[in-house]
Amino acid sequence: MKILQTLAASLVAVILMTAASIAADNVTLQLKWVTQAQFAGYFVALDKGFYADEDLDVEIKPGGPDIAPTQVIAGGGADVTVEWMPAALAARERGLALVNIAQPFKSSGMMLTCMADTGISEPADLAGRTIGVWFFGNEYPFLSWMSQLGIATDGSEGGVTVLKQGYNVDPLLQRQADCISTMTYNEYWQVIDAGLAAEDLVTFKYEDQGVATLEDGLYVLEDRLSDAAFVDKMVRFVRASMRGWKYAEENPDEATEIVLENDLSGASSEKHQRRMMGEIAKLTAGSNGSLAEADYERTVGTLLAGGSDPVITMAPEGAWTSSITDQALQ
Repeated sequence: MKILQTLAASLVAVILMTAASIAADNVTLQLKWVTQAQFAGYFVALDKGFYADEDLDVEIKPGGPDIAPTQVIAGGGADVTVEWMPAALAARERGLALVNIAQPFKSSGMMLTCMADTGISEPADLAGRTIGVWFFGNEYPFLSWMSQLGIATDGSEGGVTVLKQGYNVDPLLQRQADCISTMTYNEYWQVIDAGLAAEDLVTFKYEDQGVATLEDGLYVLEDRLSDAAFVDKMVRFVRASMRGWKYAEENPDEATEIVLENDLSGASSEKHQRRMMGEIAKLTAGSNGSLAEADYERTVGTLLAGGSDPVITMAPEGAWTSSITDQALQ
């Protein structure tokens, strides 16, 4: 009798687990880059069961140097993607109707890092220099900044020569570029780890230059927002994701461990990821997930101020919505 009771209990457990699995709504999230602390909130939400609490079965797809999030979501490879707003707005103007549904990152971590011995000490000194710039949509903030400074980016006299930068810091270390693109939480520290000291470098944070644009927002295709079931799913996804982000801010060491456990490539060092988590927490601090309209307008204004070659040519309409976060934060 005891054996039968045990078998019956096991069968019930299996049935309940199967039912729960069937009931869970699938969500595929496409990251902007590889698995690292930049995306800690999502991995924490997955690991701690925050998504499961919302009846969601979430797949997190890492990005990489040959993966453009906008292309992935356009092709139906993801329900929601992490993207920077300049790339999203540029894609929208070209016909891919992306909509920002949440903004976990309040501040920008983007900057230029230059060798101090080049004599560069202020933005005007960038004229005539070779600058490493990321592409795949990451070039837009830089191009807009240069346009506002009146510095051409075509390599002409008095302008800058743009070096299409790979996702490493070699152009600076090998003196192929006077400055390179870096993030406060990643490449800057790679330069430091290569043996240079802070005093060997000059940095220009986009935030300090007044041209910072929003990074790492959550975007979906506009036509999917007409589906009530999809909207409900996104409300639950955003709520769980922000729960993950706040947990990561408050528990950076544990969040780092979770990221490392999810990094199947094993390429990231624990030291680097712990440091990154600390810097990322500075960027998500102050955000509850909702997009501040003033931050949006600042981003649009920066992108429109592009002279003869602006990133976007007109103020977007319908490029963001507060409806998801309004419901998620109730």
